[in-house]
Amino acid sequence: MRVLITGATGLIGQEIVKVCHENNIDVNFLTTSKSKITEKENYKGFYWNPRKNEIDTRCFKDVDTIIHLVGASISKRWTASYKNDIISSRTDTTALLVNTLKNETHTVQHVISASAIGFYPDSLTNYYDQNFDEVSASFLGQVVKLWEQAVDEFSALNISVSKIRIGLVLSNNGGALPEIVRPVKFGVGAAFGHGRQWQSWIHINDLANMFYYVLKFKLNGIYNGVAPNPVSNKEMTKTIADVINKPMFLPNIPKFMMKLILGEMHILLFESQRVSSKKIGDKGFNFKYNYVKPALEELLA
Repeated sequence: MRVLITGATGLIGQEIVKVCHENNIDVNFLTTSKSKITEKENYKGFYWNPRKNEIDTRCFKDVDTIIHLVGASISKRWTASYKNDIISSRTDTTALLVNTLKNETHTVQHVISASAIGFYPDSLTNYYDQNFDEVSASFLGQVVKLWEQAVDEFSALNISVSKIRIGLVLSNNGGALPEIVRPVKFGVGAAFGHGRQWQSWIHINDLANMFYYVLKFKLNGIYNGVAPNPVSNKEMTKTIADVINKPMFLPNIPKFMMKLILGEMHILLFESQRVSSKKIGDKGFNFKYNYVKPALEELLA
């Protein structure tokens, strides 16, 4: 089997490549950097430039499934122009893949796309599953809505579509966790706002294995890429402090302060989404890290 991965050199992509290779799946990947192109039999790189609608169509040769991960980071200040980059990096790349496949003879049968739990509205009380269809009015909600609509276009090509709405990814190689840990390490860790906002998290190993599971069993539809037991922001911060043996005695950080510092992006710290992983569990997927403390101990201890 051979898959094509966009975003293969990113945090999640690298982990998925590793899982694919462990299971004897060959990987083609698309990159905007010609220096990253490799020619190994099980890991072949191909150039694309979505801004110019350029793509090396050899990337589709013998590919059964596309794993679509690419998208500009949301952890960078949301200026008006960068907001456009966040949206276009997801929708334009998807459209380029769809439009290219329309004009190619190919073997692609399945697309598995990253998405995000930012789809769900901010709530301290709701427990969201994939059947909830009211989209958050936030910028992130609108990003995910446009992103998923673009991905649905693969269906018109008789390609099965799967979407994994990813929560807070815990990894010691990048992403949000090192940024959350840093102030705690220096003894200035504190919860944000009232600290009751839900954080639906997942260990990066479980997330990569979830993508593989959806690939292996050809599961279509929407799945939440979160662990079974979400925690509050306060519990997350306190557990990190416990795991790295640091005190946590400062008062909570006020919302207005982070809004001054981060602008609109502050919602990443204060929005609350308690999200269910029951659907993927019912399909037989087993999480290695069901609870946040063992996940953090594996990553930080």
